[in-house]
Amino acid sequence: MAGRKFNVLPGFGLTMGFTLLVLSLVVLIPMGVLWVRAMELSWGEFWHQATTPRALAAYRLTFGASLAAATVNAVFGAMVAWVLVRYDFAGRRFLDALIDVPFALPTAVAGLTLASLFSDQGWLGRWLAPLGVHGAYSGLGVVIALAFVGQPFVIRSVQPVLQNLDRELEEVAATLGAGRCRTVCQVVAPSLWPALLTGFALAFARAIGEYGSVVFISGNLPYRTEIAPVLIVMRLDEYNYGGAAALAVVLLGISFSLLILINLLERWTSRYYS
Repeated sequence: MAGRKFNVLPGFGLTMGFTLLVLSLVVLIPMGVLWVRAMELSWGEFWHQATTPRALAAYRLTFGASLAAATVNAVFGAMVAWVLVRYDFAGRRFLDALIDVPFALPTAVAGLTLASLFSDQGWLGRWLAPLGVHGAYSGLGVVIALAFVGQPFVIRSVQPVLQNLDRELEEVAATLGAGRCRTVCQVVAPSLWPALLTGFALAFARAIGEYGSVVFISGNLPYRTEIAPVLIVMRLDEYNYGGAAALAVVLLGISFSLLILINLLERWTSRYYS
């Protein structure tokens, strides 16, 4: 008894069993049912449902818009995190709390709001339409909606790293003659890369599965502004459960592969800059 360490939590067996139970109920069983449903189709039927011209157009828009939105979030999210951490100004706490609004706001409400703002007669759209920029019912509208729901992931991933970053390193670099650009690129950026890639991956994954905020601002035009999640819902409305399962499996497989690639890149970056 003297050699045993006291732990306020139950033993490994119980906690691991509970973890596997929750993970199975929430993730593994639903994914397994999806694969079983898709396997009821023959290979020819599966390929036909997954590679229709409408489905391919939805894949291109989904992954292209998600990649664009995650990239925008990575760039501007890092800037916002830098401002919130490094500067003290009036309203900073309010702005910091405002970052989490997309987490609390229903996505359908966000979609309606963005569609109203960026329509040709909206508050912002009326100034963009004469320039040929249409923020609503277009591919740009999809990117805007995905960027809105994904921006907190990047900011909240980078913000703690900036808060714990030792400023003496920047002061030493300046003392040794490094300019601002060189200090940012060679001192600050290497410490932020892992967190920035994590935020990028989270924002990208969030964008791929987004539905509520996009369904209103995109217009859901087949071959133009229809994303894959919307097409899956339409297949379900048509009682084409096999087709919906085929689309979902393709979307899941591509998403999972991209996330693994991003995580491997993140691990490599952490080792390279550590």
